Amino acid sequence: MTEQDIITIARQTLWVIVETAMPVLLVSMIVGLVVSLIQTITSIQEQTLTFVPKMLSIFITLMILGSWMINTICNFMTQLWGSFVQYIH
Repeated sequence: MTEQDIITIARQTLWVIVETAMPVLLVSMIVGLVVSLIQTITSIQEQTLTFVPKMLSIFITLMILGSWMINTICNFMTQLWGSFVQYIH
């Protein structure tokens, strides 16, 4: 296994992490921004108000995209373990 192989595996791993985490992070950020705007407009400064909408949106996002996320991770791991023999030599 060469240094280039290790760098390639690390790059692919980081890409899979970013690719699977990005939808949840984007939804959480957008919901947080919308709730903050509503709080600013209505002058309600309750800190716990953002918690429930964010949790619900993350839960719904995971329900919708969870199978895709698991399939992406499983495909990457299958590919990685399938090519494990070439990295031993």
